[in-house]
Amino acid sequence: MKDVADLLGRIFLGILFIYEALDSIIFFDKTVATMRSHSINFYPNAILVVLIIFLVVGSILVLIGYYARFGAFMLLLYWLPFTLFAYSFWNDTGSIMRINSLNFMRAMAISGGLLIMIANGAGRYSVKRLIYVMKLPK
Repeated sequence: MKDVADLLGRIFLGILFIYEALDSIIFFDKTVATMRSHSINFYPNAILVVLIIFLVVGSILVLIGYYARFGAFMLLLYWLPFTLFAYSFWNDTGSIMRINSLNFMRAMAISGGLLIMIANGAGRYSVKRLIYVMKLPK
């Protein structure tokens, strides 16, 4: 059961971040405008391209289970700053504060999933294990 849960968790996390990358690519100009509204004015186009590369590479590594720990670390490097910038509920008031605090907690739960993957690796059903098992004797 643990192996299946590892696989499903990797699939869910990988799909989430692939969707995030596709959304950033499709709505590139809107994403740059949002970055500028959060005071990221130092080469926002270049920063976004680097972040998209992190998202694509990290999510593919997590999804297939090849260097999944490194991929999860790449995604965490993207996700934690994004969470702090996007859901800064401590600066809000009223109902916006409540909504952003809930979104912040959900984003922290995703961070927890990435940390668990960093700690435990990809699990049994992964490309890395398949390569290890399929090695030919010398």
